[in-house]
Order: sequence, then C-alpha cells, then structure tokens
Amino acid sequence: QVQLVESGGGLVQPGGSLRLSCAASGNIFIINVMGWYRQAPGQERELVASIIRGTLTKYADSVKGRFTISGDNAKNTVFLQMNSLKPEDTGVYYCYIISTNIFWSQGTQVTVSP
Repeated sequence: QVQLVESGGGLVQPGGSLRLSCAASGNIFIINVMGWYRQAPGQERELVASIIRGTLTKYADSVKGRFTISGDNAKNTVFLQMNSLKPEDTGVYYCYIISTNIFWSQGTQVTVSP
C-alpha cells in the first residue's frame, strides 16, 4: 500500500505565502513524478506543478514565478512553496505521485481571500 500525506493548506490574504508538503510512504520502489493538481469551485482540475525524478520541474502558466516545487527523493517528500498568492489560487490541492502506478493524497484546502 502507498499513502500520501499532505499538509500545509490554510487561509491567507492575497500576496501571502503557504508551503505545502507531501510525503509518500509504503512499498515504493521508485517515484518518477510527484506534484500537485488543484481544483477550484466550479472549475476543472488543473495541473499546478510537477517534479520529475526529483530534478526537473514544470509549472502551470498561472503560477510561474510565484510557486516553487522541490523534492527530497531520499524521503519521498515534495514541497510546494506558494508566494504572492491570489484569490484565483483558491482550491483544493491534491498531491500525486507516479511510480508504477498513480497515487493521490486526500487534498488540502487553500483559500486566498482579502
């Protein structure tokens, strides 16, 4: 069994910052990709950021320059530093990993509101 434990969500003012973390545990041989999707109310799910083999990173255009993804492969942990948050960043953020299969976290709520 593989489990993803995600934390770090919360309520912040526009322009504020949050850091999300996601740790994977269980029978994991290798993690090829780790990252986050998010879903805002009434919106489709959006890929926010991903890190490939703990090195290469990709970002949605909407978060480039504001979010930074990083990882610790030895600990199967990934972080998402979110700066200059905007109300449109509000949503539920879901961590995922791709190893031999894809696995998802329970999600954490991020709310950006004045």
